[in-house]
Amino acid sequence: MSEGEPKLYPTAKDEIRIGPPFLTKYERAKIIGLRALQLDYGAFPLIDVEGSGIRKDPIEIARYELDHGLLPLSIVRHTPAGQVQIISLKLLLS
Repeated sequence: MSEGEPKLYPTAKDEIRIGPPFLTKYERAKIIGLRALQLDYGAFPLIDVEGSGIRKDPIEIARYELDHGLLPLSIVRHTPAGQVQIISLKLLLS
């Protein structure tokens, strides 16, 4: 890896070189939409829906799971020059 090339799997916010060191509104919308689709097709929620006090709406469940850091996902960011960074969702939410 050269000096200017970003670390493929950053472990701290200061190692994120592609995009902002937080989850963008577009990434957030895509994650909520994809997770809500999974839930709608029968995937099990990662929370106790009955005990959490939220509605059984897939979008509300997906939003809750994302806001509480329960989703084991990574965000892949690219640059036009071909550089790639794979960033853990937990790192972007912290």
